[in-house]
Amino acid sequence: MSSTHRFSKRRFLRGLGVTMALPWMESMTVWGDVPAAATRPASEAPRRLAVLFAGNGFHSKEWWAKGEGDTFELGKVLEPLVPFKKKVTFIKGLYNAEALKGNIHSSQTGNLLSGAPLAAGGDIRSGASFDQVIAQRHGRSTKVPSLVLGCEKSNPSVHKNYSMIYSSHISWSSPTAPAPLEIYPALAFDRLFKDEASQGDKSVLDAVLSDAKDLRRTVSTRDQQKLDEYLESVREVELRIQNAGRKGELQGWRPPLDKPSMDRPADGIPQDIGEHMRLMCDILVLGFQTDTTRISTLKLNNDHSALRFPNLGVDYMIHHLLSHSDTADWLKVNQFFLEQAAYIARKLEATQEGSRTTLDNTVLLFCSSMLTGSHDATQLPAVLIGGGGGSIKGGRVLDYKDKPDRQMCRLYLSLMDKLGVRLDRFGDASSALEEV
Repeated sequence: MSSTHRFSKRRFLRGLGVTMALPWMESMTVWGDVPAAATRPASEAPRRLAVLFAGNGFHSKEWWAKGEGDTFELGKVLEPLVPFKKKVTFIKGLYNAEALKGNIHSSQTGNLLSGAPLAAGGDIRSGASFDQVIAQRHGRSTKVPSLVLGCEKSNPSVHKNYSMIYSSHISWSSPTAPAPLEIYPALAFDRLFKDEASQGDKSVLDAVLSDAKDLRRTVSTRDQQKLDEYLESVREVELRIQNAGRKGELQGWRPPLDKPSMDRPADGIPQDIGEHMRLMCDILVLGFQTDTTRISTLKLNNDHSALRFPNLGVDYMIHHLLSHSDTADWLKVNQFFLEQAAYIARKLEATQEGSRTTLDNTVLLFCSSMLTGSHDATQLPAVLIGGGGGSIKGGRVLDYKDKPDRQMCRLYLSLMDKLGVRLDRFGDASSALEEV
C-alpha cells in the first residue's frame, strides 16, 4: 500500500466544528490521488486492519477448523463465521515465547501484539504493538491514525507480580504507554467525526448537510445513492447512542457511590453488554467505511474479565470463572464473541468499493492470549477474516504446531507487509509467514 495518500478537500464533508470523511466513490479520487488524465480510473480503496480480542481463551473441544475450500469446516465456537468461510483463514500452532514466563493472564496479554518481554513487580514495560507500528507509519493518511476501542474498563491493580494494565490493553503506542482506550461509544463516535468533543449534542449529520447537498450534484447517480445510504447509517448510529445514554451508563461506567444505598438490584441493570459491543462494532465499521481510520483494535473484554452475560441467560458466573470449564454456557459466551466478528464482517461485506467489498480490502484478526481458560499459551488462537486487498486467500487452515519458528510475531510481520510496512524483524521474529 502506498504511503503517499494525503488529505484533500474532496475527501471530506465539512461543517462548523465538524469534519467527516467520505466513503469510497467511483466518481471521485477520495483517497487523495490526482489522476494523470480525465480517463484514468478511480483510485483503489486502501487496505485496513482490525484486531478483535476476546480474553480468557475458548472452549477446548470446539475451537477448531479443518479441510480447505469446499470441504472447509469450522468448530462450534466459530459457527457465526460460516457465512464467510471462503474469506476465513484459521491459523493454529503459533505462540508467544515471552508469554510463557509468567503463566498468568496479565503476563500473557500485555505483549500479545508485540512479543516483547514484560516488566514484572508492578512496573509497566512492554513493547509497541504491531497495529501501532502501522499507525505510526501510515496513520497520517487519515484523520484518526488508530481507533482503539474497548468494552470493559481498564484494571490498574497488580496480580501475582504483574500489573493488570497488561490484562486491560492489547494496543501499545510505546513500551511504557498503552494506546488510549475508549470505552464510551459516544466519545469514540465524536473522535471519528467531530473536531471538538465539546460540540455537545449538535448532530454531525446536520453540520455537514449543506456540504453534502453541494457534493451530491457533482457525483454519479450510483454515488448519490451511496452517499445517501452512508449519511443514513451515520444518523442511525447517532440515534442508537442517544437511546443507549437514556438507559444509563454502558459497560465501563464509574459508580456514583462507594457503597450500596439500596438492596442489590438484578444483574444487568442499567447496562447491556450486547448493545455496548454492537455499538463499538458499528463505530469500527463506520471508521473504515468513511476512511476516517484504517487501523482499529476492539478489545471485547479484558483478560481475567469480570463481565457477566444476562443477555445470554448466563448470569451466574463472571467470564473469567466460566473460562475454566468447557460447559455449554461457556460455548454460548464464546459464540457471542464470535458473533461480533461476524457482524463486523457482514457490514463490511455489504459495502462495495469498486470491484471489491470493504471486507475484501480489510484484514480482521480475531485472537486471544490463550487457547483455553486453563492458561494454555503454548499455541494461540488466531483467525483472519477478509481479503487484505486481494492478498489473502481464505477457506483454509494453516497449521504450524509441529514446525520450527512458529512465533506469533511472524504473523504480524506478514500482516504489516500487507499494510505497506516492511520490517526485517519484529518482536522475536525475523521472517514473515510465507503462507499467509
